[in-house]
Amino acid sequence: MAIARNRSEVEAEIRAHLGIVPGFMKDIPEAYLDFEWELFKNLQLGETLIPNKYKELMGVALHSETKCRYCTLFHAETAKLFGATDEEIQEAVHYAKMSLGWSAYLNGMQTDYDEFAGELKQIGNYVKENMAQHAH
Repeated sequence: MAIARNRSEVEAEIRAHLGIVPGFMKDIPEAYLDFEWELFKNLQLGETLIPNKYKELMGVALHSETKCRYCTLFHAETAKLFGATDEEIQEAVHYAKMSLGWSAYLNGMQTDYDEFAGELKQIGNYVKENMAQHAH
């Protein structure tokens, strides 16, 4: 295991990035703070394969379901920082609502999984073929 930086070093870096050390980070035990900050900084705030605006919209949708008001607020505000509009945030939440409804229905009806997977493959092939035909 790598040697972690001490609290004052990590908090100085957090302040440099965020302007303050948020209370939720102040509460993290020193033994974990450097590792938690690095993950947060790199995955949450850093440039990754998924553009930050879209990661945050996924976070809004996800936490509208987990019902964590802290996470929902965090991701909505961060999505705005990365350029999301109120309309995009609303669409992300609507998408989560629709997707969760289908999840409840398919699970509640105990839809055959293998049949469902086969139908999705069939639909995917059909759509790809039609997209290729319309492109020419």
